[in-house]
Amino acid sequence: MARRAVPATRARSGAPKRRIAVYPGTFDPITNGHMDVMSRATKVADHIIIALGEHSGKAPLFSRDERMEMIQTEIEGLQGLNGAGFEVRILDRLLMKFVSDVGASFVIRGLRAVSDFDHELQMAGINARLNPDAETVFLMASEHNLFIASSLVREIAGLGGDISSFVSPRVAKRLTERFAKNPNRALAAR
Repeated sequence: MARRAVPATRARSGAPKRRIAVYPGTFDPITNGHMDVMSRATKVADHIIIALGEHSGKAPLFSRDERMEMIQTEIEGLQGLNGAGFEVRILDRLLMKFVSDVGASFVIRGLRAVSDFDHELQMAGINARLNPDAETVFLMASEHNLFIASSLVREIAGLGGDISSFVSPRVAKRLTERFAKNPNRALAAR
């Protein structure tokens, strides 16, 4: 039996409804991998809200305000890509409540490897129970960004390694300055 095409959802005005996505994370720091996923998200969303959260049990290297500033600077170059807009908001409540509150219809999750998938699949299942109106969309990072993780970038930077291919020059400078001010922080970055 052939499947019928489902028409695009329309707002009351008759115009197509905006497809709003939420891309949550700690972004400590924002990496080229994050930027890759964000640029790919513009192909499926009209508006992407980067939801800046905290990781329970881990003290971030950069404060929330510093991370917010870095993200806002980095996404300037993505504004308008494929007609999509971006904004950054603080994730200060349960993700699925946040998604509902901002009128989003789906969550973007970046996948790097098969090992990510188990955890992400479990989270997607829980999130679907918490908010059945929201979908989770998995986007693979491109092959040259598959292995980039903020924790590895922090560790490499803390030990004086070259991080120029993992983050933008602005973020690399911030990391270098942070570890230069507090070299003991390099051990904590592990």
